[in-house]
Amino acid sequence: MSEKSLAGRKALVTGGARGIGAAIAEALTNAGASVMIGDILVDLGKETAGRLAKTGAKTGFVELNVTDDAQWEKAVTATIATLGGYDILINNAGIEITSLVVDLKAEDLRRMCDVNIVGTGLGMKHAFRAMRPGGGAGTGGAIVNIASVAATIAFPAIAGYSGTKSAVDRMTRVAAMEAGKLGYGVRINCLYPGLVPTDMGMQLANDIVATGLAPDADAAVASVVEQTPLGRLGEVSDMADAAVFLCSNEARFITGAGLPVDGGMGM
Repeated sequence: MSEKSLAGRKALVTGGARGIGAAIAEALTNAGASVMIGDILVDLGKETAGRLAKTGAKTGFVELNVTDDAQWEKAVTATIATLGGYDILINNAGIEITSLVVDLKAEDLRRMCDVNIVGTGLGMKHAFRAMRPGGGAGTGGAIVNIASVAATIAFPAIAGYSGTKSAVDRMTRVAAMEAGKLGYGVRINCLYPGLVPTDMGMQLANDIVATGLAPDADAAVASVVEQTPLGRLGEVSDMADAAVFLCSNEARFITGAGLPVDGGMGM
């Protein structure tokens, strides 16, 4: 792919302040796109946007709680005003709360559903409204929803999280069908990342220890690597490069698909 395969494109990345989101934002700018960071982490989000701007990229930051309809409206408006358009959405914001099924808490399940499912759904809603013909941007575009390998395998202690990421997969496919049938000119796909040693990924390893499923974090990580044919954890750049591909013209005939970026763990 060309280093500038996304030249002229305008993106909003949710949960873009750190981790996989920040890596995707950086990869998008490296490919020539302008990027708006949306996150509840205001200081860190501004710092990430500022760091990317130093490379010459056009960037901005908007505070965005993805569970809030009104904040989505403001974020999309800000993206169009700051970047001069809007044709890429990376629905990355998400949370994971580890629990054995026997210990599940209703409030934890509701929180994961609110962020991972409602947040993703609202993101697609407002992207459609802006990107479709007659919308605030009106030039079509691409949406990449971040699901998880957890949507494809039975990994212990993440039943609630797995359920929400399975929902992201299903919503992706329905949205892709709607966008095609209604002539929106928007492609929608999702990624299934494997375990990446971000703050969230390592918290999962520590939580697995707390449930009694592994003696220590190293053992928890080793069990994941053992189940991964490529023999390592994922890196944020692995996820970022895949997201850039799905947004690019090289993926112009791909929609309604889920792309595993998990080293073969979910095969």
